[in-house]
Amino acid sequence: MRKAIRGSSILALGMLLLMLQYEATYSAPVTYKVGDDNGWDLSISLQAWTRGKDFHAGDILEFIYDEQLFNVVVVDKKGHDTCIANDGAMEFDSGDDKIPLAFGANYFICTTQPDLCAAGFKMAINATAPPPSSK
Repeated sequence: MRKAIRGSSILALGMLLLMLQYEATYSAPVTYKVGDDNGWDLSISLQAWTRGKDFHAGDILEFIYDEQLFNVVVVDKKGHDTCIANDGAMEFDSGDDKIPLAFGANYFICTTQPDLCAAGFKMAINATAPPPSSK
């Protein structure tokens, strides 16, 4: 019985050390408001908005928009290029959606009106590995 308790204690201690190592190694995710003050909207160039930003896996994109006019759909590259939501695409339509970035390519389109995406109402972001912590 003592060996089982001791083994569990060692396992718990090991897990705690791993969590502390992760916390000390990686910085907290950053939340980006897509389009800044304009939000997810046609009034800005979404491609220009992404320039100069370093996106990392785990960072969060906050899409704020008029849910009566727009939506956000997470698609694959083909969906982004063709402006057609692929099978398995995730649609958001609350008007205030927070979507975490996956490592690698992330694609977003608006599908409420077919011509919106074709006119540039879409965005592609490459998320790199989380940066080391500054701790």
